[in-house]
This record gives sequence, structure tokens and C-alpha cells, in this order.
Amino acid sequence: MSGTTETGAAPWRLGEPPPRRVVVLRALQLGDLLCAVPAFRALRAALPGAEIVLAGLPWARSFAERYAGYLDGFREFPGSPGLPERAPDLPAVPPFLAAVQAERFDLALQMHGSGVVTNPLTVLFGARQSAGFFVPGQFCPDPERLLPYPDDLPEVRRCLCLTEFLGVPPRGEDLEFPLTEEDRRAFDAIAAAEGLHAGAYVCVHPGARAVVRRWPPGHFAAVADALAASGLRVVLTGSREEAELTRAVGAAMGAPALDLAGRTGLGPLAALLRSARLLVCNNTGVAHLAAALRVPSVVYFHEQAEVDRWGPLDRQRHRVVCGAAVAPGQVLEQARELLRGPAPD
Repeated sequence: MSGTTETGAAPWRLGEPPPRRVVVLRALQLGDLLCAVPAFRALRAALPGAEIVLAGLPWARSFAERYAGYLDGFREFPGSPGLPERAPDLPAVPPFLAAVQAERFDLALQMHGSGVVTNPLTVLFGARQSAGFFVPGQFCPDPERLLPYPDDLPEVRRCLCLTEFLGVPPRGEDLEFPLTEEDRRAFDAIAAAEGLHAGAYVCVHPGARAVVRRWPPGHFAAVADALAASGLRVVLTGSREEAELTRAVGAAMGAPALDLAGRTGLGPLAALLRSARLLVCNNTGVAHLAAALRVPSVVYFHEQAEVDRWGPLDRQRHRVVCGAAVAPGQVLEQARELLRGPAPD
């Protein structure tokens, strides 16, 4: 696989023979990992016989298992000073690095951001070669295999830009989220208990990890009431930690709502969303889940820079509203336009 991957493609930068064991560092949250799925898909197609493992946050073990077609394993990353995604478990760092070094990976692929903090860490994985992003003027362990960080791309395309730079042909930009029979059974049990019917309800998700990304609960309530008045049932979704937000939305509504915050794991939530008529949410992981499941959505963003990086690529099925002054009427306008489309099966 030397030379170029195809006419006009970038040269193959991963060496001959191609790497047989690859560790990918991307210790981030749900939305970040969903945006990397097209790059994982391309990497698997280019390295069909390789073992590809994800080094990620503890929650992502189940993510790696779900994407077994692209990822062969998982290593729990204990965190590191300078990375905000988790408080570093400092006593666990030396054993983690020793274990990863003992595995003798052929390639350590840094997909965890610009590389200012993570490139020195990735080198400590002890792989035969390193690849990823770097910031010009900062540490660059392998100029042949590190790409200047493209700060002006949507996250999906940023990840694909890296794999293409390494000589890996893209396999599309679409997100995906495979549902299991267990996911469907868990959702079916909730649907039967609560009387939910496919295409007859909307999901409203008022939470987001960062407070600044949250549209006010009263605005969500106003939109939810208007959608309820059109004959759709309202389902409030969120994690256990977001239950206070969903309660605030429900309390501000005039119409009844089914509050499922904390009652669904990721898979059942995805199955619930798959049968929804529409999702209204903030810029958070569930917005990317809707994109992966092809569920129409209206997504609130607090600033344009977030839209540019995290906004959905399909702006027909997924609508964006942006700015502190966004009013419920603006969201309803987009929602009603989407509702004129076909309902899910």
C-alpha cells in the first residue's frame, strides 16, 4: 500500500507493512466519539486485518463494544493534567503507560485535539510510530505523520482530514449508531408501559454538559406546549444528573409530559429517539445521536463558533438556531417545517 492510495489521494504515510496493532487516543464524550465514527470506518476499511483499540474515558468501553465492526478493544485512559474531560487518576497513570508500552503497538493515533497536551502523552504509549494533529511551533514527534491542526473545519471533517492525510481513503461523512436487540427490548418495555407510539411523540432534551450551552427551560417548555397542542406527545429526556432540568421544563409546561430523565441508558435512549417524530435539544451528544439515527432535529447553539465546529452537516433534516436571543417562535418555525416531512416507521 505504498505510493498513493488512489489517483489524487494523499500518499500512504503509515509504512510498509501496514500497522497491525493501532491504539487511538480520543478520551472524550459521546458527541466527540460519534463525530469520529466516519474516520474509524475509513481506518477499518484501510486496515481490515489490524487490531484497532480505543483509549478513552471509562464510559466509552460500551461505545467500543457497540462499534465492534471498527474497534477491536478498549483501554481505559486515566486522564492527565491539562485535560479537562476527567480528573486525572495520577496513581493510575504509570501502570496505564507501562501496560500500553508492553503491548508494543505499531501506531499510536492521537485524535484528541490539537496535540499541545496529548502529543507528549501519546509518545509515551511507546508505539513504533505516532500520528495525529499538532500545532506548528509546538512539539511534533513525527513531521511525516502529524498534520497541522485544522481549526476551521467541522469536527467530522477534521477527523477525516487526519485519516485522509495519512493516506486512508474516506468512506463517507455519515454518522451511524448501531442499535442492539437489547436496546430495542428496553425501549419496547418503556413504550408499552407508557403508551408511546412511533411517530406520535417528540423528544425534548434541555440538558447539556456546559451550562452556557443550555437554552432556558422556559423556552423549551413553550416549544413543548406548542408541539403538544399540535397533537404530539412530549417526552423529556436527559441523564440522571439532568433530571432537575427536565423537572423544570415539565413544571413550566401547561400540557402533560412524560419525563424519562435518568430512566434510559444510551442504547434505549437511541431506540426511543429513533421512533420519535422530532428532537428539540441543545448542542450536546444527543444532537449527534439524532444525526446518526437520521431523526429530524432542531438544535440550539449559543454561538456561531460552536455551530461551525459541531453543527450538523445535513441542514435539511437537522436545523440550527443560534444566539442568546433565540426565541421559542424561531424554534417552532423550524420544528413545524420539519414536521411536514414523513413520520418514522
